[in-house]
Order: sequence, then structure tokens, then C-alpha cells
Amino acid sequence: MTESEHEQGLSRRAFVSGVLAVLGGTITLALGLPALAYWLAPALRKTPSDAWVPLGPVEGLPPGEPTLFTFTRVRQVGWERSATAYGIFVIPLPDGSYDVLSNVCTHLSCRVAWKAEAGQYVCPCHDGHFARDGAIISGPQPRPLDRYEHKIEDGRLVVHVVEA
Repeated sequence: MTESEHEQGLSRRAFVSGVLAVLGGTITLALGLPALAYWLAPALRKTPSDAWVPLGPVEGLPPGEPTLFTFTRVRQVGWERSATAYGIFVIPLPDGSYDVLSNVCTHLSCRVAWKAEAGQYVCPCHDGHFARDGAIISGPQPRPLDRYEHKIEDGRLVVHVVEA
């Protein structure tokens, strides 16, 4: 028998190659998994699509007259950050309750404006008209102005905003 036939074990070159492969794989996993988690975490994070937003104090609002409140919500979905501006009309009613209406027309989402001299909301895009309570007077809009769920906490009006 020759000496090469006796050697059935692992050669030095194969041993070093195997050790380097195991070390390289371990280092790749140790650095790669946290980096992968860092890049994927925002996309997997669940963000709430609804919130109770404080509008402000209800004291001093003119009775029966719509008052416009505005605010902006910033939302992050994955790596994308978007800001949405909201406009809400608040009308104090004689019985002490409130009508809380969106200022977005239900036709093509244009912003409606309160015209006090006419006593109605007017949409500038397609001449839609809404009554003080948000009901349709005339125009192409398919439904009345949207209403917000609301409550009073410590003298402040809080509305429930749900994003699609």
C-alpha cells in the first residue's frame, strides 16, 4: 500500500476551507440578520388607522353656526410618510349636542366652504350645495356630508378619525 492510500482522512487544505466556510457563514448571519430586520421592520409594523383627535374647546362656539377646525395627521406605512390635512365643521345645536361634519364633498373630494349669507356649504368643483346639517340641496354629490363620531372630554371636543 502506498502512503496516499493510507490517508483517508481530511487533507489540510480541505480542513482550512471548511473552517473558513463555517466562519464566513457565521459572520454573514451575525451581520446580515440584523441588517435584514432593520430594512424589513417598517414594512411589517402595524400602524393604527384610527385615532381620537382633540379639536379644541367647545366653549365660545357660536350656536347654530358652523366653525371650521383643521388639523394634520402624519402616518408612516413602511418607509413612506404621508401627511393628511383634515377640515371639520362643528355646529353647536340648541339642545347642547354638536353636529360634526367633514368639509370634503362626497362627489369628488373637493373641500366645501360654509357660505353664511346663503346658509349652506358650497363645493367649488361642481357647484354642489349642502344644507347646514350636511344634507344635499343640489348638485352631483351622491350622499350628504360625512359625519364624525365625537365626544366631549374636559370641555374639549374630540373626534374619531378613521383612515382607509
